[in-house]
Amino acid sequence: METIEVEGVPEWDVFSINCPSRQIFDRVGERWTGLVLLALEPGTQRFSELRRKIQGITQKMLTQTLRALERDGIIERTVFPTVPVTVEYTLTPLGRSLASAVAELRAWSYAHISEIHSARSEYDQRELPAH
Repeated sequence: METIEVEGVPEWDVFSINCPSRQIFDRVGERWTGLVLLALEPGTQRFSELRRKIQGITQKMLTQTLRALERDGIIERTVFPTVPVTVEYTLTPLGRSLASAVAELRAWSYAHISEIHSARSEYDQRELPAH
């Protein structure tokens, strides 16, 4: 068992099915979570701004992702009583710390995408059936 001891916190083992930290891994691993975090990194955004910024996300998926992140305390949702209603989303301090980790993954991706493309190409060439 691989556990990590953090001062003042019980030992956690993300490989254990019962470990609560696994829920965070699940959330971060969801398709749209990282992109929403990165979109909110510069500052507060309205729903329509997020939808335009994150190409390919549906209204339904953006809504579900935002609700889940709000529930986890990662983002804050503010409703303004205008006509029509204006809703803004912003990262909480907890969300900013997570967005920082996701930004590191983005930087790693940018730095290594050429290597990954090459590895995929080599793999695909090996795996093609012989004719």
